[in-house]
Formats: sequence, C-alpha cells, structure tokens
Amino acid sequence: MNPNVTVIQPTITLEQEQKIRAAAYCRVSSDSTDQLNSFMTQMRYYENFLADSKTETLISVYADEGITGTRMDKREEFQRMLKDCRRGKIDRIIAKSISRFARNTKECLTVLRELKSLGITVLFEKENIDTANISDEMMITLMGGLAQEESVSISQNMRWANRKRMADGSYKISCPPYGFSICNGRLEINETEAKIVRNIFTWYLSGYGITKIANILNDLKIPSSISKSAWSFFSVKYILTNERYIGDAVFQKTYKTTTLPYMKKINHGEYEKYYVSGINDAIVDKLDFEKVQELLAIRGQKAQSACCEHPLSRKLICVFCGATFKRKRCREKYYWVCRTHNENAEKCGGQRLPESKIYEMFMRVYNKLKSQYSMIFPPIISQLQELKNRKFSGNQQYMEIAKEIAKLKEQNHVLARLKTKGFLDEAKYLEQIAELNSKINKLSREQHKIVRSDDEDDMIDQIKDIASIIENGMELMTEFNEIMFESLVEKIIVINQNELEFHLYGGLKFTERLV
Repeated sequence: MNPNVTVIQPTITLEQEQKIRAAAYCRVSSDSTDQLNSFMTQMRYYENFLADSKTETLISVYADEGITGTRMDKREEFQRMLKDCRRGKIDRIIAKSISRFARNTKECLTVLRELKSLGITVLFEKENIDTANISDEMMITLMGGLAQEESVSISQNMRWANRKRMADGSYKISCPPYGFSICNGRLEINETEAKIVRNIFTWYLSGYGITKIANILNDLKIPSSISKSAWSFFSVKYILTNERYIGDAVFQKTYKTTTLPYMKKINHGEYEKYYVSGINDAIVDKLDFEKVQELLAIRGQKAQSACCEHPLSRKLICVFCGATFKRKRCREKYYWVCRTHNENAEKCGGQRLPESKIYEMFMRVYNKLKSQYSMIFPPIISQLQELKNRKFSGNQQYMEIAKEIAKLKEQNHVLARLKTKGFLDEAKYLEQIAELNSKINKLSREQHKIVRSDDEDDMIDQIKDIASIIENGMELMTEFNEIMFESLVEKIIVINQNELEFHLYGGLKFTERLV
C-alpha cells in the first residue's frame, strides 16, 4: 500500500523572512564644530552601511558623547543598548572599533559573553572581527588589551604631570571650595560666602553639633553651593576640615586606581600627600581651625564608640518633615525618633516609635504577603506586563527624535559659521539660536520619556525578585529576620506610632496598622 503524501506549500518566502535587527554603537563628539564625529554623520554612515543589506536593518544608533570610555557604567547610551539587548530588541551590534566599544578588556569580554549568550553578535569594523565566529575571542582579548594599554598610558602620563605640579606647589584646582572664587587661576575670597564659613567655625566652637549647624543654615535659606543645594552633615564637615580656610592646601587626598576600571579612593597613605602652606588667603584663624580639629577628633571617637550599623538605619522616614529616624535607648529599651523632632519638638510632630513595634509590623506584612501570595503577585506581574506590551516601540521613535535633534544641532553649527563670517548680525543670531535650542530641549524631553518607559521593565524585574523571595521564604515569620527585611524593604514611612507604610523594592506599598 502506497502512503498518501500531501505537500503543504510554504507560506513564508525568503524575502518575507524577518531581517536581523542591527544596532550601531558609537562615541560622538560633544563639540558642535566636530562634524566628523557628530551624531548625524554617524547616523548617515550606518544607514548607508546597511542600505543595500538584504538580511539586516538598522533599528537604532546608540551614541555617548565625549572621547572617554574607560568605564561602561558611566556611559548612559551603552547601558541603554545593553538593556534593549536583554529585552530582545536587538540581534546584532556594529561598532567602529574595539577601542570605541570599550577600553577595559575585562568588562569588554564580560559584555561580549553576555551578548553571545543572548544570541547577539558584534561586528568591529576596524579590526574586521565578528563575534559570530567563536575563535575571534582570542583576537578580541589581544585588541582589547592594546586599547586598554593605550588608555592606561595616557592616564599615567596625566597623573605624572599632575603629581609634578603638586610637588612644586603649582597645581591648580578647577572647582573652588565654598567661600572662594577663581580669578586668573588663583583662589580669591568671596566675602559673602566667607562670612558663612566664619559663622560655621564660630558655632562649632560654641558647642553646636554639625547637624544643628546644617539645620540653622537651611532655616536661614542659605544655599550651600552654586547648585543651590541644601546643607547637610557632610557639607558642613567638609568646611570644618578643609585647610584651605587657613590658606594652606593638601594635594592628593584622593587617588585613582592604576588599573581599569579606574576607581577613586581616599588616600590613607598609599601615595604621597603634598602640604602647601600659604597658597591662598585665609578666611579663618589658624588657632581656631586647630581647636576645631581637636573637637572633631574627640566627638568622633565618642560617636564611633556609640554607633553601630542597624538594619533600620536610614529606612524610617517621618511623614511630617521627611527626616530620617535615629535610634535611642531609654530604660533598657530601644526607640526610634525623628531627628527633627529630637532636636526641636516644635518643628515636627513625629512620635517616638518602639523598635519592637517596627519588628512586629514587618513580620505581619511578610506573613500576609506569604499567605496571600497567589492573590497578589501573579496578577500584578501579569497586569504590568500587559500594560508594557501596549506601549509604543521605543527604539524607532527614539531614533527619529535623535535625527531631528541632530538636524537642529547642524543648523546651530551653520548659524555659528554665518555669524563668524559676518553674514549674520548678533541679534538675529541669538534669536535664531534661542529658537533652535527651544526645539532641541522639547525633543530631548520626549527622548527622556521614551527612556523612562524602559524603567517599567526594571520595575517588573524588581517585583519578580520580591515575589521570588516571598515564595521561597519561610512559611511563618515568628522572629524578626534581618536578611529578609533588607531584601524586601526599601523604606518605611512612619505615619504614627500604630501605622507604618512599608515601601518594598519595585514600588509596592503596604500599610500596616496595630490596633
């Protein structure tokens, strides 16, 4: 008996097969006059590069500004590209060279291996290396090492020059400390700010604590710096310990590690320090400065002996004033109290909270989440995923906006050249530049909206992590579990003694009350 064979015709032709979604990564110049490395030039290059390809299509160009790139975590566009890779939006990446992609061999290989595990290949044009061929990893190591050595060499030359200037006292700082301004490369006293500096030293010597001084300055609405930020414990302590205020300077208080990725560390004696006397005019008396240093040392020793890191530290937030709570001991029991209320009860109505109550309320939250797991987490994750899927496809929209911004920046460049050559007067130039910049800022805000939408994926991931911790955790919590607390709770808003709002990682909030 002959079998009956029915031929099922193909429904998809080769021409209909989905093209490989390619993305390009580059580092572009932040200098508006450098058209060779501008975003628009790079965009056109990669569009032309893939114009005739029958298998690949360009979906986005990721471009970080500037010429540095020793650490990947400092490059926002690079990190955005990696996020899109993990979310399945990219199949292939094209980069001009390994040195443009990364100057750190270790991080470079880590990323390439992750991309390979995701099924994403990378083409480096200059070296003609394609990670689709697994044997290329040795070549990547070699080329990455060369790029790293070049970066390290440049960095070492700069460090040598800076240390030489420190040793002969000619080193110039680029950012003046509070109380000074830079004029012709020298520090000059800013008398308005200098009065505040003198007051800080006077108050501390009179017995005020550092936090108290910060609160006084904030109450007086005195900005702490050019950024107009509020005063804090650390900004006041910086002033009290800075020898610049007696006219001296210590160079190389911090240093950067000699291997990539470079990390900034406090110099505890690993390298020479250079103390330079009389380098600028003094704001405070040297004798007062020395008295302050003695007081700081005495009070620091007392604080260190009484201080221990606690799981509730910096977690409790006052609903009235927004301040954090501090731990206090009274009659062999521990309590947590709002810092503002502790210093001045009239400024905040926050109440004292027994530590045992906080533990009890957390255990109740955990046990409720555990017992009602199936009713809480699967529906939340499902709804968030559905909402995200309804949103727009970010890459293409981001790319179109980026093109518009690049065009506007090119117009800026043209206007600058016309003005330089005398074809455009100052008033007209400023008017047109202002109009272009307004459009650029508007488009940039739209870009940020698209990038922020990607944060939904991070929120879903965090909630999945929380769900996993609850699902695999103990069936019933009868004693406070520090590890579980730190894994789940981001912060706690203290509403009153019997009501706390627990904020879990991922944006989940649960209010717990004790009757």
